[in-house]
Amino acid sequence: MNRSPVPPAITPAEMSWFDGMSESSQAYIELNQLPARFSEVPEAGHFVVAENCFGSGLNFLATWQAWQAFGPSHSATLHFVSAVPFPLSREDLEKVLSRWPELNNVSAELIANYPALIRGTHRLVLAGGSVRLTLIFGDTHKAYDTPSFMVDAWFLDDCSHAASGEVDPNKTIKHVCKHSKPGTTLAAVKANKAFQFALEEAGFHKISCDKPDVQPGSFSGVFQPEDQPSLTQGKSVESGFSVAVIGAGIAGCLLANNLAQRGYSVTLVDSANDAGSAASGNLQGAMYVKLGVEFNHQTQLALSALTFSQRYYRVHGGPFWHPTGLLQLAWNDNEQDRQRRFIERNQYPQDVLQQVSREKAEVLTGATLETGGLWFPGNGWLEPSSLCKALTVHPRIQKLFGCSIRQMAASGDEWLLFTPNTDSPNITANRVVICAGHLSPQLIPGSGTFRFKAIRGQVTHLPEPLATRHRAVICGARYLNPAHGLEGQQQAVIGATFDLHSHEPYPTTESHRENIRALSAMVPQMMPPHMASEDLPEQLGGRVGFRCTTHDYQPVAGPFYDEDGVVATGLYLFTGLGSKGLTYAPLLAEFVADQVTGQPTALPESLAKKLATGRMHRPNVASS
Repeated sequence: MNRSPVPPAITPAEMSWFDGMSESSQAYIELNQLPARFSEVPEAGHFVVAENCFGSGLNFLATWQAWQAFGPSHSATLHFVSAVPFPLSREDLEKVLSRWPELNNVSAELIANYPALIRGTHRLVLAGGSVRLTLIFGDTHKAYDTPSFMVDAWFLDDCSHAASGEVDPNKTIKHVCKHSKPGTTLAAVKANKAFQFALEEAGFHKISCDKPDVQPGSFSGVFQPEDQPSLTQGKSVESGFSVAVIGAGIAGCLLANNLAQRGYSVTLVDSANDAGSAASGNLQGAMYVKLGVEFNHQTQLALSALTFSQRYYRVHGGPFWHPTGLLQLAWNDNEQDRQRRFIERNQYPQDVLQQVSREKAEVLTGATLETGGLWFPGNGWLEPSSLCKALTVHPRIQKLFGCSIRQMAASGDEWLLFTPNTDSPNITANRVVICAGHLSPQLIPGSGTFRFKAIRGQVTHLPEPLATRHRAVICGARYLNPAHGLEGQQQAVIGATFDLHSHEPYPTTESHRENIRALSAMVPQMMPPHMASEDLPEQLGGRVGFRCTTHDYQPVAGPFYDEDGVVATGLYLFTGLGSKGLTYAPLLAEFVADQVTGQPTALPESLAKKLATGRMHRPNVASS
């Protein structure tokens, strides 16, 4: 293997290693009795399979096909968790899988959604949400230290030895036990006697196998530590409970749709008369993040959100997603220096981002520019309000719009939600997720105060006569999206102001001036000279939204903990996305839905801690 590159990139595997690799997929499936167990998964339930090495994905694809053939006809989710220290490139994966044409109906979708070669945890949502692959690129043992998941069936292979040149069976067994529960089954192919004995010592009771086609040396067992009674596998004890989601912006709509796809009944509540009416109601929104020079947890979270959103919108964005590419312009001396340091200290795959010259940037964007910058080929812009409305069209989503919540209270295993002018609860649900943006603190029960803040953002609409004919998103001090709309009625959007101290809900002339001046400083050739003057054209339109952000500018996503650190059972927060909601919301909706339903989480614990709700309590300060 070559020397590991600078993060976040990861060294790909060499094709020669996979040429001689054998994956006994059917043996794993049979030894774990998956066909029968898949058929027993209940409505809104889930089943978790994990393996110690992804290889070329043959085991995953065979399991996916078995789920198609034997899984339930109702809504349920197959989770597959796997890791690989040196993953194949997309091109090599396609070459390897072309040898198995019988897998074409599933392999094509895997290849299309295969992540860029970036170390860390990747969540792939496949088969319309009925299959979820958590794929971890990096050291296998470290990988299984971080995600939160419990396994129903294990596939163990010795491919980690071939990939890394070393293997520690004791570490493997330690991680297997950590993620197993009474009743978890395990199949190990090509397991030597010592490894089989170690598995039995760890609590996996050997199951005899009378199948003649299973190769010698295979081991199958069931986890029964200290002879504890076995649990029914594949069944979520609380599957099918109801969820209330408060707030129908991009976060709430994505979450409601995610839960509904998993088989849960959702009540979506908003005080507005339709989805996507507040901060998510803009005509256009750029999908981007500003990655840090240092590759820390904050940068890792932003990158994970970026790549997940690209995959999500490509599949689910429909006509509302416009993958034009995005240029992060090196528009002044400070940004040029920042981008120089960013490129020196990090290595990103070209399909994620690349540094481009002014000449190349002009070709890519179709705009006249003064500098180059960072080009994100998988980015673009959204019509967020239209997407929100489309996401809420689902038979398991009940919409209660024009409905405010004044109070909520826990009662047994339910939450009671009260609307104004009523003494009895109007809505009951087993779980509640507050996704109400800057209004979220008003809804949190209890007497605590929180470190959220609302930031006013005004966008400016440039009508067709004033809009330039560029074809990609350009961002810097502001973002400028390509013009869009019906012929003769097109307009581009400049966004957005960052007003910490203004609560004005309507567009102002001064905010339009601020947007235009900032854009003119960034790309002087994009604006007619008279636009920088005090006399603005009367046809300028715009819109105001209030973003919700936090004291540390990181989102909030997870179970709610009170000021004493006690979890409020069944209550979750999902807010504080700031100006990057379109990028963060898809991944964090996936992550919150994982937690609400008790399924394997899409984020490792190191990143989940950065999103924890407990950090939002404002410390008590003694008065002087």
